[in-house]
Amino acid sequence: MLVEAGPREPVAECVRTHSRGEDAARMILILMGVTGSGKSTIGQVLSKQLGWEFRDADDFHSAANVEKMRAGIPLTDEDRWPWLESIRAYAEARLKAGQSSIVACSALKKVYRQVLLGGGPGVNFVHLKGDASLIGDRLAQRRGHFMNPKLLQSQFDTLEQPDNAFVADISGTPEEIARAIVAHFNLPAKTS
Repeated sequence: MLVEAGPREPVAECVRTHSRGEDAARMILILMGVTGSGKSTIGQVLSKQLGWEFRDADDFHSAANVEKMRAGIPLTDEDRWPWLESIRAYAEARLKAGQSSIVACSALKKVYRQVLLGGGPGVNFVHLKGDASLIGDRLAQRRGHFMNPKLLQSQFDTLEQPDNAFVADISGTPEEIARAIVAHFNLPAKTS
């Protein structure tokens, strides 16, 4: 089935998965989940373990989007399309160059993930999953991030569970979660 992904070409509804043992030299791992699920922290741990570039999708947001989130105003899909297109273009460029990367991106809706999958074969999702109370406690401890913790419930309300993503329980340490991801995708650790 095809669905219209906002102002883009239709893309296949299913989520691609990366075969274990497949050439990891051309792979984009998108760590997805609600705010406070550990996307950036785990992305940085994976980056060190694998020697891959790490990018936070927050860096792709426009200044207007950041201000809305800082004020506790949920983004609309119209706010998100250019943001998702920027991440998709980044994934396409990395894959075309034969380089792997890790991207922390909420990707809460199926249609958002479909836009990101347009980056090409080798785009894979890891759903960092935890319950609202655990994540709420973590957000209460977090300082210096523009995402207003009051938006957590709206993120859970928006989240559409992915069909074909590796699901990682976030109750462990970032290192344990990263090891589970590396093992699942059979990824080679950095040698130097």
